[in-house]
Amino acid sequence: MHLSVSPQDRAHPPPPQEPLLQLPVPARFGLLVGTLDVVLDSSARVAPYRILHQTQDSQIYWTVACGSSRKEITKHWEWLESNLLQTLSIFDNEEDITTFVKGKIHGIIAEENKNLQPQGDEDPGKFKEAELKMRKQFGMPEGEKLVNYYSCSFWKGRVPRQGWLYLTVNHLCFYSFLLGKEVSLVVQWVDVTRLEKNATLLFPESIRVDTRDQELFFSMFLNIGETFKLMEQLANLAMRQLLDSEGFLEDKALPRPARPHRNISALKRDLDARAKNECYRATFRLPRDERLDGHTGCTLWTPFNKLHIPGQMFISSNYICFASKEEDACHLIIPLREVTIVEKADSSSVLPSPLSISTKSKMTFLFANLKDRDFLVQKISDFLQKMPSKQPEGNGGGRKASTADPAPEHSPAPAEASDQPASPTTSLGGRQSSSVQEAPTASQGLLKLFQGNSPMEDLGAKGAKEKMKEESWNIHFFEYGRGVCMYRTAKTRELVLKGIPESLRGELWLLFSGAWNEMVTHPGYYAELVEKSTGKSSLATEEIERDLHRSMPEHPAFQNELGIAALRRVLTAYAFRNPTIGYCQAMNIVTSVLLLYGSEEEAFWLLVALCERMLPDYYNTRVVGALVDQGIFEELTRDFLPQLSEKMQDLGVISSISLSWFLTLFLSVMPFESAVVIVDCFFYEGIKVILQVALAILDANMEQLLGCSDEGEAMTVLGRYLDNVVNKQSVSPPIPHLHALLTSGDDPPAEVDIFDLLKVSYEKFSSLRADDIEQMRFKQRLKVIQSLEDTAKRSVVRAIPGDIGFSIEELEDLYMVFKAKHLASQYWGGSRPTAVRRDPSLPYLEQYRIDASQFRELFASLTPWACGAHTPVLAGRMFRLLDENKDSLINFKEFVMGMSGLYRGDLTEKLKALYKLHLPPALSPEEAESALEATHYFTEDSSSEASPLASDLDLFLPWEAQETLRQEEQEGGGNDDGQEKREEKGTSPPDYRHYLRMWAKEKEVQKETIKDLPKMNQALPAAVLTQACSTHRPLFRRWPLGREPGILPRVSALAAA
Repeated sequence: MHLSVSPQDRAHPPPPQEPLLQLPVPARFGLLVGTLDVVLDSSARVAPYRILHQTQDSQIYWTVACGSSRKEITKHWEWLESNLLQTLSIFDNEEDITTFVKGKIHGIIAEENKNLQPQGDEDPGKFKEAELKMRKQFGMPEGEKLVNYYSCSFWKGRVPRQGWLYLTVNHLCFYSFLLGKEVSLVVQWVDVTRLEKNATLLFPESIRVDTRDQELFFSMFLNIGETFKLMEQLANLAMRQLLDSEGFLEDKALPRPARPHRNISALKRDLDARAKNECYRATFRLPRDERLDGHTGCTLWTPFNKLHIPGQMFISSNYICFASKEEDACHLIIPLREVTIVEKADSSSVLPSPLSISTKSKMTFLFANLKDRDFLVQKISDFLQKMPSKQPEGNGGGRKASTADPAPEHSPAPAEASDQPASPTTSLGGRQSSSVQEAPTASQGLLKLFQGNSPMEDLGAKGAKEKMKEESWNIHFFEYGRGVCMYRTAKTRELVLKGIPESLRGELWLLFSGAWNEMVTHPGYYAELVEKSTGKSSLATEEIERDLHRSMPEHPAFQNELGIAALRRVLTAYAFRNPTIGYCQAMNIVTSVLLLYGSEEEAFWLLVALCERMLPDYYNTRVVGALVDQGIFEELTRDFLPQLSEKMQDLGVISSISLSWFLTLFLSVMPFESAVVIVDCFFYEGIKVILQVALAILDANMEQLLGCSDEGEAMTVLGRYLDNVVNKQSVSPPIPHLHALLTSGDDPPAEVDIFDLLKVSYEKFSSLRADDIEQMRFKQRLKVIQSLEDTAKRSVVRAIPGDIGFSIEELEDLYMVFKAKHLASQYWGGSRPTAVRRDPSLPYLEQYRIDASQFRELFASLTPWACGAHTPVLAGRMFRLLDENKDSLINFKEFVMGMSGLYRGDLTEKLKALYKLHLPPALSPEEAESALEATHYFTEDSSSEASPLASDLDLFLPWEAQETLRQEEQEGGGNDDGQEKREEKGTSPPDYRHYLRMWAKEKEVQKETIKDLPKMNQALPAAVLTQACSTHRPLFRRWPLGREPGILPRVSALAAA
């Protein structure tokens, strides 16, 4: 038996493995088997050094350990000598020795894996092994979590390289080692500009990943749909991080399975649950904190057509929802706060496993064909018991489901803490504080106050039409129910398209948008916000004040202080609730319309639904959501109106019109009584209606737009068309449309009825689906956010002074490295100051900043002054010198200023920089104190010869302050005349011209010279001086002309790393 160290081919890097015990390999066939391993497994690598166990009479050896260097393998050998070799001498035969060695090594591996497995981690062992392999292969820290990994091929040119694709929270990684050729890729999700699943002749059913400088194609997936969906989710999280610095946080409230899936990580389950939650909330317009607990197939008895409709039942902690398989057949939302009874009915062959749910509004819903009815009833019972109850615990026993029966037959719901109405027809004004309740707008809409209640008979045909609409809706309420538990069917959509009556508009807006659910579950919230925000001043409140009188000034409701005050309170309360959005132009126009049809509290919650759920990211500082939907509009124009698309792109019209159309829901470009009908449809259908109507408008004006020669002419055509979209059924007094005055002409176009326009939009463009729009939103979001990031980069680069010495290309590359370092703190920063949420509203230059430790890493990688043990000291001093505002962070401009002196400065500039690194503020407090002690020590016996600068005060005072004090001492030291002059000057009027000249002089950029540098207050011992000279001598090496070291190679190397 012998153990030996075997050096292998040293051209390969170390394998991504811990010391392990491999299967026995015959020595004569080792090379052949190793070659086959490499061919069949792209991650197999032959270790440069291995420790082998082999007995004298055997042709088989066992690999005990492997290492990437002699140092590493020697460390393993030393451990074996001290812990294993001495024990082997007690065995008599070689077979026992082999058995003992195998058992010992297997035990070490098991113990190591056990220690590496975090407590409470439910990821399977195979997955954990892949995560460790990924971290070692790509140098990822512990904080980088693997979500999933897949076997696939990466197309390098026209050659596929089979390997493993690792998808982590922040990176896409690929590794392949095939026939001696290695491919290793690392792409940050924040750098992805395009992500598509496509199929071409060259790349059959592949996934395309684009960044700013490369196109990557991956194919041959076992399940390409699952892989692409996960990649979409991770890229979306990265875009969200760029948008508002919301990084990925694992959902701790996610229910854990009893047994973990074999190859699915906890993060993968988390992301899947997030996707289902988002779809669930979007489908039923539920609050953002609602989490889906589960769903099951079932049928719902619909009394209006006497049918059992198949579909899915969804259950969460506060709602039971139903969606039919056929899209428009039936949707149902049952808040658990409305439930009174949940009971199991008798099963039959016609109605298997039925479940009956009754509500406070006397409605009963019958579900059947439930697979696990007992479990479902118990689940609903548990949620009902968690609902807030006004009753004391002693009196509530009769209202709760029995816990002894795992599947109670009858489960009444507990009483509510407050009598929450089931329908918006019940006023909520009584819950508001006195400060809000005093206002007439606290309980009713402005339209009722300013329009009055004129009888319908006085309005003639319009009044009769309005009365017919109201009657149609009352019949619908009788058949389908009224309030939040109403059956929502294709009939409901038809009524919405025919127009909602003025008297029901506010109620139905609240129901269809989901705002009613949030309002009744947060009683008094709006009044509390108003009270807190009253009298507070901020940038948002200043912008609100500027726009108050621009909000529908043509409407009588906003021509007086009553409407203006209500609008101010709602906008200010929302800005106080959501400071990330605060206030954005166009919010005033939309909110003013909401106030016409609802109370202040109702308008507030409608605004919440609009900004935070129905139009996500529309009203932030960069209107990202509107730009995303603008991209969708351009894409739809290419698909549906290909003839017009190219012309519109040439004219640049789409980008001009879409923002005003989308941000204000056509309220700013169309007569009010017409635009409000589009808002009716929007609250029921979502953004789909806005896109359909926009396409219908372009389609109706195609011939005229194709004949336009410039953008102005096209805008005039569209403006005049929109001004003449009328609502002949409106019972409201006509309101002059200010936009019409700007586009009026001698020959106005024919009037277009708004209901005809809606009908055409549904007939021609109804193929649009909500799922397709969400998919397009993801695709466009990548483009928009990356485009905004490129704009930010250009703006920051332009803010750098022109005499900095770096080219535009070098500055852009430096910016990308600087930004990547900032984002690293978002990934794994923890408590670092740069890991704090980034504020996108800040100027571009201040959005990305790094701290001292990050600067130290860049300093060591990029600067030519990185030399040995002195590098951290120099980096720390340079950081303190650049950190002018002393917030322990530096921005890109400060970073570049420091790099410029080291790379582009001449010898004098470099000497000046080195000199400054030995003076405050570059010195740390400890270094400054040490320097002060040295000054005292070396000047103790020679005080008479000491320079007047060698004082304790001078060491720490800013040099400008020292200069000022010195001048004052020279001018007035011991001179009574000077004192009298100063006193006289103090009593005379101030000379403003003197200050203007002084400030103008301060603004002038003055070139600092060697003479301007202060004297150094440190006496250096000879040994220290010698060491400093020997250390810094290479920094000032004279390079041959044209051979100076550049920064681009260092930046490229750092980016590649």
